[in-house]
Amino acid sequence: MTERQVMEYIEQVSSFGIVPGLDSIRELCRRLGNPQKRLHFIHIAGTNGKGSVSAYIASVLRCAGYRVGRYISPVIFEYRERIQVNGRMITKNAMCYGIERIKAVCDEMVSEGLPHPTAFEVETALGFLYFLEKNCDIVVLETGVGGLLDATNIVENTITAVFTSISMDHMKLLGNTLEEIATQKAGVIKPGCAVVSTPQNVKAMEVLSRRASELSCSFAVSDPGKLDNVRFGLERQRFDYGKRKKLEISLAGRYQVENAALAVEVLDVLGERGFPVKEEQLRRGLRETEWTGRFTIINKRPIFIVDGAHNEDAAKRLAESVSFYFTNRKIIYIMGVLRDKEYDKIIALTHEYADHIITVTSPGNPRALPAYELALEVAKVHPKVTAVDSLEEAVEMSQLLAGSEGVIIAFGSLSYLGRLMEIAGATSGKAAKRHGR
Repeated sequence: MTERQVMEYIEQVSSFGIVPGLDSIRELCRRLGNPQKRLHFIHIAGTNGKGSVSAYIASVLRCAGYRVGRYISPVIFEYRERIQVNGRMITKNAMCYGIERIKAVCDEMVSEGLPHPTAFEVETALGFLYFLEKNCDIVVLETGVGGLLDATNIVENTITAVFTSISMDHMKLLGNTLEEIATQKAGVIKPGCAVVSTPQNVKAMEVLSRRASELSCSFAVSDPGKLDNVRFGLERQRFDYGKRKKLEISLAGRYQVENAALAVEVLDVLGERGFPVKEEQLRRGLRETEWTGRFTIINKRPIFIVDGAHNEDAAKRLAESVSFYFTNRKIIYIMGVLRDKEYDKIIALTHEYADHIITVTSPGNPRALPAYELALEVAKVHPKVTAVDSLEEAVEMSQLLAGSEGVIIAFGSLSYLGRLMEIAGATSGKAAKRHGR
């Protein structure tokens, strides 16, 4: 298959949507030789922060000399970002060959009366094949939606199950209460693995700790109380965590020190489970971590930030960072969301910090809320809002409104941020790589 044929096939398969359950991915992987059974995993679940925490962990392990696979969702710039080994995307040749092989198996399954695997199941199987081919020592594996019935959850060799913050999102698939959602996330815990979590709501924590106990797992929680001497910044942030002094990260956002603290706890546990990391390797790995699209500075005059805040919890964290970093600055928002998100709550949490809000439609996404409909919602609480027809118009208008001393913050669905960054002229520069969530 050619690259174009691969993308056409994935687009075709994407029409099947999200189908929770493991039967299809199990059968697909069985026919592919069960590559996942020969790999070891750090399995990460949660509502927000999975990408940042996985980026820290993968960076440190890579600095320690391990061959590290990483499976992420969603992507920003290019489809191949989803599958990486030591920070490099899957090659085009490997992707084309792998998808061709997987397609043949899927066609065989359909001919036997079985359902066609979903796009996410196809991609997950491709990741397993590639990580095995590249002889990865360990794979940092992010769930897609939930955990228990997520396609990634066919893995068995989980060394550590990691939980970032759990909050309300994907309720149609995961449940309408925090306990129900946490139960789905807790599904990634495997017997005897180590469990490490960020502090959670009491109800979510009860679910995680109970499941860990049932499966005879150790259970650790990162402790914000151990964070000290925190020096926040847009270029770099420094902090102490327990006995470790003067740790440094280059990702912006107030919440990033907490994400880094969770990663440190995970890395300490991994050291006890056969993946030791030296202190200087941990420090260098944290410092060199890159994660684009999460409170990422892409230009400096005016300051232009993109952030994938697409649900209530992420909007709270974005609002905290905006109010902390940019007091007494003129702030222009560019906002684009998906129709199935709680955009009314996102608006409520963020609108007060903006002088003007520009709404956009995420291009090429059938789930996108039209810019005009979003503007009507914003207008209920904010007097200055403009719906525009294109991302180009949004960038041009925001720059005119902000002037050289203002701040532009584009947020909402990750699906439009990659294209927006290209338009803003930052994707080829270092700024687009150095900061993130």
